[in-house]
Amino acid sequence: MNENIEEKLARLINILKNKESVLIAFSGGVDSAVVAATAKIALKNKALAVTINSPLILQEEIEEAIKVAREIGIDHIVLDGNELEDPNFICNPINRCYFCKKNLAIKLKNLAEEKGLKNIVDGTNIDDLKDYRPGRVALSEAGIESPLVEAGLTKKDVREIARILGLSIADKPSSACLASRIPYGQKITLEKIKRIAEAEKIIKEIVKVKQVRVRDHEPIARIEVDPNERRLFFNEKIMDEVSQKIQKLGFKFVALELSGYIQGSLNKMLNNKNSMQ
Repeated sequence: MNENIEEKLARLINILKNKESVLIAFSGGVDSAVVAATAKIALKNKALAVTINSPLILQEEIEEAIKVAREIGIDHIVLDGNELEDPNFICNPINRCYFCKKNLAIKLKNLAEEKGLKNIVDGTNIDDLKDYRPGRVALSEAGIESPLVEAGLTKKDVREIARILGLSIADKPSSACLASRIPYGQKITLEKIKRIAEAEKIIKEIVKVKQVRVRDHEPIARIEVDPNERRLFFNEKIMDEVSQKIQKLGFKFVALELSGYIQGSLNKMLNNKNSMQ
């Protein structure tokens, strides 16, 4: 084990221990799983993981969150949520995520109060601070803390700690809500969300990629996959089958992003002024 990682892991456990009791915003991804696993070590039964079951999250992600919580052995609750009921969210402004996280924070604070838990934490790591994330403003306003940031952990550190802890999702690709596939300013609807989810399912089944984003530039579906997986498309039969099936969902054109998957790629459409708001 790398000595630096040993120190960071010990620091993370100590940070959580000092919080006395915590509710963890738990997606089941590697970041929140590391927070949950170390909270379980530090606080035993004074830690609760909470997952929001939303139309914007693939059902397979909810199922994996349940599985990972069981693996960790932490108490786990799944709450229903529906961001599509918020008009501020569905109009899809550049600070869309602010409204989503604000609603999330209200749910988590109410549950933490009900359960008598003193602190709410999430899985933000220090690499996340480099991206445009208005949702962090809402979480900060609500007093939600980020122990991975407090411990100085990068995404690479988090994955290494996940391996040390024996978590099955240590190498799981990052995920994001399905609304992140829709360019800012275009209305978010349940129909679009379902179409995007189905398109990504089709690509995973046909091409066997591990990570995929279908960006909805209506009438164009722009496919992003991990740069190392782009080669899996280089077969005429595969490309024809993907194109035909995705066009049946209502897209007129199907394109592959030659640069591959880039986290938050739609943020490129923001100018510098807007991205600082």
